[in-house]
Amino acid sequence: MADHDTRPPAAPSAELIREQVRLALVEDVGSGDVTAALIPEDAIAHAHVLCRVPAVVCGSAWFDEAFAQLDPRVVVGWHVAEGEQVEADTRLCSLRGPARALLTGERTALNFLQLLSATATATRAYVDAAAGTGARILDTRKTLPGLRVAQKYAVACGGGRNHRLGLYDAVLIKENHIHAAGSIAAAVETARRTAPGLMVEVETETLDEVDQALAAGADVIMLDDFPLERMREAVGRVAGRVKLEASGGVSLDTVKAIAETGVDYISVGSITKDVVAVDLSMRFE
Repeated sequence: MADHDTRPPAAPSAELIREQVRLALVEDVGSGDVTAALIPEDAIAHAHVLCRVPAVVCGSAWFDEAFAQLDPRVVVGWHVAEGEQVEADTRLCSLRGPARALLTGERTALNFLQLLSATATATRAYVDAAAGTGARILDTRKTLPGLRVAQKYAVACGGGRNHRLGLYDAVLIKENHIHAAGSIAAAVETARRTAPGLMVEVETETLDEVDQALAAGADVIMLDDFPLERMREAVGRVAGRVKLEASGGVSLDTVKAIAETGVDYISVGSITKDVVAVDLSMRFE
């Protein structure tokens, strides 16, 4: 069965990026930018984007698309690569084109760039904290509505791994599923029959449930809110026969100790749901 290591990255399509940017521009521009209309239509301007804090850069395709949709005469020149770690006060890119388009597209373009860079930056912090342990950092479905693929792409840019993209590409049997199905064994057996070929993961809250999930043939067993000592015992019981994912109570202060228990994956919802936008500014020259 497929596992987290073999699932391809959630690479965004050009069509999806265009649609996300289109909707963002509709939301922001509406019937027209009445302030940019104060600028002469033929005015040409130069600008650059400054990153004020250390960050992992992500979202250049969305940034470029915002200006491409407004005016194809806008030229963006990037000074850094996607996924690159930059220091504070780094110039990320330079722009040249009609002043009206630069002014109208500024906020939409920066919104995408600051959000996705924030996700990538937060992910990189967790990846670095767990370095040397063999544990992989995973994302979750706790994403901003409509931007899941974009955020999961940002996680990959930050060095993390993508968990399931949605409810359709993997089976994750949680407490309520187990209750409704009658048992872990019944839930796994049904999953094998109704969703052949998909990864089957079982969420557990006790060591007895770990044993049940192992006996049922789960591909991955999630250890939900396990204390470190119990997590280490679960690792010993499973002995590498299936993958183990730690979930719950994960922070930058705890992730190293969790990783050192020997689990294969650590899922972190905060890298997509609690992101703090990277501080960026676009300055005219």
